[in-house]
Amino acid sequence: MVVDVVIAGAGPNGLMLACELSLAGVRAVVLERLPEPRRKNRANGLVGQVVRMLDRRGLYQPLAGEPGPPRPLPAFFFGAVPMDLQGLDDNPFYLLSVPQTRMEQVLAERAAELGVEVRRGHELTNLTQNADTVTAEVTGPDGQYEISSRYLVGADGAHSLTRKLAGIEFPGAASEDIVCRIAEVAVPDEYVDSDTGGLNVPGYGYISPMYHRTEQGVFAYGRLPSRSDVVFTIEWTTGGFGNDDSMTLEEIHDSIHQVMGIDLPLRPPDGEGPHRLDRWIGVNTRLADRYREGRVLLVGDAAHVHFVIGGPGLNLGLQDAVNLGWKLAAVLRGWAPAGLLESYETERRPIGERVAMHSQAQLALVAPGAEVTALRELFAELLRDQHTVAHVANMMSGADICYDMGVEASHQLVGRWSPDLLLETGTGPVRLAELTTTARPLLLDLTEDSSLATAADGWRSRVDTVTARTKDTSATGLLLRPDCYIAWVTDAPHPDQHDRESLRTALTTWFGPC
Repeated sequence: MVVDVVIAGAGPNGLMLACELSLAGVRAVVLERLPEPRRKNRANGLVGQVVRMLDRRGLYQPLAGEPGPPRPLPAFFFGAVPMDLQGLDDNPFYLLSVPQTRMEQVLAERAAELGVEVRRGHELTNLTQNADTVTAEVTGPDGQYEISSRYLVGADGAHSLTRKLAGIEFPGAASEDIVCRIAEVAVPDEYVDSDTGGLNVPGYGYISPMYHRTEQGVFAYGRLPSRSDVVFTIEWTTGGFGNDDSMTLEEIHDSIHQVMGIDLPLRPPDGEGPHRLDRWIGVNTRLADRYREGRVLLVGDAAHVHFVIGGPGLNLGLQDAVNLGWKLAAVLRGWAPAGLLESYETERRPIGERVAMHSQAQLALVAPGAEVTALRELFAELLRDQHTVAHVANMMSGADICYDMGVEASHQLVGRWSPDLLLETGTGPVRLAELTTTARPLLLDLTEDSSLATAADGWRSRVDTVTARTKDTSATGLLLRPDCYIAWVTDAPHPDQHDRESLRTALTTWFGPC
């Protein structure tokens, strides 16, 4: 039997891709080498455009544990330099504070609801491909077997075996003189400012809950909702780091003292573990030289790795999955226009390059040295300008992404993320996010006479059409791809034949001929 898609890796990116494919009517089998979900946490939340993307799939509220849409952050940082976001007209920074273990649980539950088959304890060991299929060799609990699929996607992390077996190179740069440490701990309550979530340390003063750079390194602290405290340090070393033993609480305590000059009491957190206590040496910035080799594709860390500061990893990887899912499904369902699958790499690899750039820039800004201190002072001045803040915030969050839609871009929204809209459909108000949970293309007819909808009649099997009114945009027609980027817009109060023809061109460009 040949399945549609095999996905190697049941982390967030692999599970998200499996859900997207299933929504589009494509069967995916997910192979995960670990016999059960990880209990040890590997990340503490999501930041950026991906938070709104999860809202568009109905996943934000289950993850956040509270009703309502995401709300933007009042402040963030670039390279441990604070940014005040409250003055921005359109603040793009959203945070979802949720452990990766919970994220994987929610995505696994959604995948199960959609009928996705996840095979835990099944490890990809080899693959071969021809013009029509990919055959994966797998080692499972009952021994070795083969499974064939139309496509195979590697979502198997930075050390991706999929990438290596496909012969895809992973060039980049490595900084070996850096030691990073992170731990889930308990800090005495009397040290924690209940209003701000920062620290009040006797003999030192107040430490806000974000990254702090000194000449000795970097320190960050955060108290997460209903969970333990998290402490993080970065130190630079010129003589290498020879300790291969597991990290201890004492080690990170001493590292905090080295970086900040404070004695911060730490103890193991309450509750069931395992609690994170990790050290890693060196920082890799790497980008796959291509995201596709024949019928094998890459998403997430299998395609790109970078410095962790600012939390760009899952923002990038999950959006890879959402970009790829509908395109791969369109190919398998037989209606994809020419070049659609190729556009995955064309669109997403430049975003990977951009994240690598700004993560390396942030690493440079937190390094030791008087010249770096001077650079940080200059950068802090620049971030007092709201235009600069907007530029940096849009870049870090991914809100500056603008895809080439292959049609005449006569409107500033073409190629960009669709704004959040409150729509009046005649049966009461509805958020745009409620209309995109199916992951289908969507035409919004916002004209007074609902005259645009009939232009898409030939695409009804592929494109949903909603007629509505809204006060949130001057546009009278919007065509959204399943990843919620805008393929076509009109502002015409009464769209004419030219508008209708341009809409049909956009429909054909992205969703094939009718």
